[in-house]
Amino acid sequence: MKISLRILLLIVTLSTWGICSQAEEVVGVKIEKMQFVPQNLVVKVGATVTWLNMEKRSNHSVFFQKEGLAESDRLFPSEVWQRTFDKPGVYPYICGPHPDMTGIIEVTP
Repeated sequence: MKISLRILLLIVTLSTWGICSQAEEVVGVKIEKMQFVPQNLVVKVGATVTWLNMEKRSNHSVFFQKEGLAESDRLFPSEVWQRTFDKPGVYPYICGPHPDMTGIIEVTP
């Protein structure tokens, strides 16, 4: 799901103020210099991970190909996509247009 930077800032602000429930964790992954940063991320069940394209010109996607899920829309500079993880496990992903860009989300109980 694509969301605007303004909405992402609101989510982060609300979670910082404690308005969101304690179980909801929002964690960010930057896309910069043709990499997912951090490349490996550990979160708890129920966490929402957001990917923000920090590149100036390139577009990217987030693709959990091994799960058989659809690839995200292309993220152009400053665009954001998010996913909430409801089950423990290891979730590898790639950038659709740049399959050498890889990342892993590990979800713990």
